[in-house]
Amino acid sequence: MLRSMTGYGRNEAIIGPKKITVEIKSVNHRFSDYNIKVPRAYGFLEDKVRVKASEAIARGKVDVYVSIESIGESDKIVTVNKELAENYITALRELCKEFNIADDISASTVAQFSDIFRSEQKRDDEEELYKAVEQVMIPALEAFLAMREREGSRIEEDLRARIEYMKDLSAKVDELSPKTVEEYKKKLYNKIYELIGENDIDDNRVLTEVAIFADKVAVNEETVRLGSHFKEFDEIMSSGEPAGRRLDFLIQEINREINTIGSKASDADIAKLVVTLKGEVEKLREQVQNIE
Repeated sequence: MLRSMTGYGRNEAIIGPKKITVEIKSVNHRFSDYNIKVPRAYGFLEDKVRVKASEAIARGKVDVYVSIESIGESDKIVTVNKELAENYITALRELCKEFNIADDISASTVAQFSDIFRSEQKRDDEEELYKAVEQVMIPALEAFLAMREREGSRIEEDLRARIEYMKDLSAKVDELSPKTVEEYKKKLYNKIYELIGENDIDDNRVLTEVAIFADKVAVNEETVRLGSHFKEFDEIMSSGEPAGRRLDFLIQEINREINTIGSKASDADIAKLVVTLKGEVEKLREQVQNIE
């Protein structure tokens, strides 16, 4: 099945103290271009996310956005400035002694001095955090690829229909080509009759001229090669592998054969078929630009 280069997928989940969101989108591109955006504090994730994306996406301009938010306070560490706490306790005891106040200092009393506490973000385990991101990223990738496949299926249906149409046109060219030679032969005899009459006609000379003409306008080699290219086109689409570049190259070969037929065509009906074939080639080319 063909895949489009246009796709979108998103997934969000809460894993432990983190809310993780992964968003993936892509547009057409001649090659592979991965743009990974992660929060600055989690820059170590960038290469791993890029590798994961490249394993699933063969071609296109791909943007992957990873958002990581801390929720709650479970990923924070509270530490005590013991030196400052000791200073507070000493000062309180001096106060009690100086003013003859009951010494009922407790932990709750000291805890009222909030500046003795410091709250810090717990350092993340890089491997564990990546596993969490990967867990969220996989469904996003699946949704992204599913969209690419749906669009690719529509493109493939259109391409197959056009190839079948071009096969019919090529068959008509093949059918008309011998008739062109026969028409030339009749016209040549008629012209000679007009000029010298039929008594002095050298049939061998006429047949030689007809043979030379037939060789010039013969397109059976081109139509045979076209048939081979059409067959290969179908096989590539059915291969299940990224096909965009291969199909793009094959379209160039198809176009070359059609141009050769056009340069040989001396018949108006064949010329019309060639024009139609060229139009279909351009439509093929436009569609193939969307394929991975």
